Amino acid sequence: MTFDAKQFLSSVSSSPGVYRMLDEEQNTLYVGKAKRLKARLASYFRGQLNAKTQAMVARIADIQITVTRSETEALLLEQTLIKELRPPYNILLRDDKSYPFVFVTDRHPYPALEYKRARQRRDDGRYLGPYPSSGAVKESLTLMQKIFRIRNCEDSVFAHRSRPCLQYQIQRCSAPCVDYISEEEYRRDVEHAVMCLEGKSEHVTQLLTQEMEIASQALDFEEAARLRDQIQQLRQLQQRQFVDNESGDADVFALAQRPGALGISILSVRDGRLLGARHHTPKNDLDLPPEMLLTEVVSQYYFGQPHNVPGEVITSHPLEDSALIADALSQLAGKKIRVASQVRGHRAQWQHLAMTNAEQQLASQLANKSQLTQRFEALQRALGLDSLPERLECFDISHSQGEATVASCVVFDHQGPRKNDYRHFRIEGVAAGDDYAAMQQALTRRLKRVKSGEAVAPDILIVDGGKGQLNMARGVLNDLAVTNIVLLGVAKGTTRKAGLETLFLETSDNPLPMDPASPALHLIQHIRDESHRFAIAGHRAARDKARRTSTLQDIPGIGPKRRRELLRFFGGLQGVQKASRDELARVPGINAALAETIYTSLNG
Repeated sequence: MTFDAKQFLSSVSSSPGVYRMLDEEQNTLYVGKAKRLKARLASYFRGQLNAKTQAMVARIADIQITVTRSETEALLLEQTLIKELRPPYNILLRDDKSYPFVFVTDRHPYPALEYKRARQRRDDGRYLGPYPSSGAVKESLTLMQKIFRIRNCEDSVFAHRSRPCLQYQIQRCSAPCVDYISEEEYRRDVEHAVMCLEGKSEHVTQLLTQEMEIASQALDFEEAARLRDQIQQLRQLQQRQFVDNESGDADVFALAQRPGALGISILSVRDGRLLGARHHTPKNDLDLPPEMLLTEVVSQYYFGQPHNVPGEVITSHPLEDSALIADALSQLAGKKIRVASQVRGHRAQWQHLAMTNAEQQLASQLANKSQLTQRFEALQRALGLDSLPERLECFDISHSQGEATVASCVVFDHQGPRKNDYRHFRIEGVAAGDDYAAMQQALTRRLKRVKSGEAVAPDILIVDGGKGQLNMARGVLNDLAVTNIVLLGVAKGTTRKAGLETLFLETSDNPLPMDPASPALHLIQHIRDESHRFAIAGHRAARDKARRTSTLQDIPGIGPKRRRELLRFFGGLQGVQKASRDELARVPGINAALAETIYTSLNG
């Protein structure tokens, strides 16, 4: 029986509420909320829908609605229903039943740092966290035990030791079980570890520096050396946690998306310290834009499976209902919650780090072997090939207004990107900005090596740039009499949006239509994007080569005193060269502007 949308909409209320779309078996397909139910539901039955939403609408046999008093109430009910029903077309996140903490008991004279899962904090000791994942807790515990030599044994083992264990031998424990350290000294080490976990490692470093100087003056060089090692380890920790010296509590949501793949990373920052990240790869079955996707993810993260709500929620894309979500979160947490996507300073750094994590998660997802095999098989069918292609090569050109022109060649096989086979071609002797001549030079150099047997021939040669570049590539193949290579051109659409590319097979008068949802197109887009990235990286390296040879003496504003402070803080020139802008700005006497100058001079 066909669903009569017109009749249904004639009686729908315009109030806020929640709707459930049901199939013929009365299974829930999708749960949504709306400020005005009638207007929202009517939008599903207009002609301007993407293919995935049309497929869902075609399965609708009934729609049930629940009217609410406010949009906030609708949001809360929506997430309750999603958690209960888990509809196939909604964004679904894994439901955590408990959260990982670092726990320090107050009922033992020599407490350990323990990993503990709990729904909420209790009154049996100090709970640090919650952390975003068990891995983040275990990494933090390992670092603290290595730096401060805190015990990690069970109380029953501790009570029956008569000699130190292996942890003492490898300098991961100070052996309080056999009284090798006093209770006061051990408590001090535990307190220092807790302060580091609370984001106060800089203060701990200052305390240890003072203790080291006192020990040195007292000629206790062994103790001074031990404290020096702790300080160096803490400096390394601080370099890894570049958000360490900033204040603020925030969860940072970042979304990275490529055709056929989606990655979302959530970073937790508490007291200005990065606790870790968790990653999700939900299905986007309705092909929602990033703003709507993140809106659903943030809503479900807090309302469907409540987490500890920080003072700020930062997103990589503006949320569709940011004001509504901020109000609802404020009610949930009992305090004012800020939701923002346009941020500056250290918040922008958190946002950038979350985006980097999301992109890394996405890259791992795209490198999945089974998914790659499916894409290669789809490409074989789309091109009508007799056998499965083994090797793809893609070429692209990059320059800045004709300066330092570089061509890139990236290679994919059934294992994904073959980065050892990537090549850059420095383009010389062509007019500035002449991309056709640059492509001709790069392809000629590459294909001459293929013809002579010095290089492996690709099964498919992909050229980024449209008809002109395709014709240039065809001319090179013909001139060198290279055969048995399928030639494919990729021209960006008018809006440069992924999925709207035009493909040309062999010649510019032979367009190759391909469904935007095709795995074959996703593979072509992936290698095209990788080629573009690699070309830009090569161009920047060529352009900035001279800058990277700078030394501290050549940098304006760096005199003997600041040079000495830099080398002392990072332990040498190599440490300075590896430092980020934020780490450089933490050195005494170095402000943000000077840190930027140093970083640019050393890294380009």
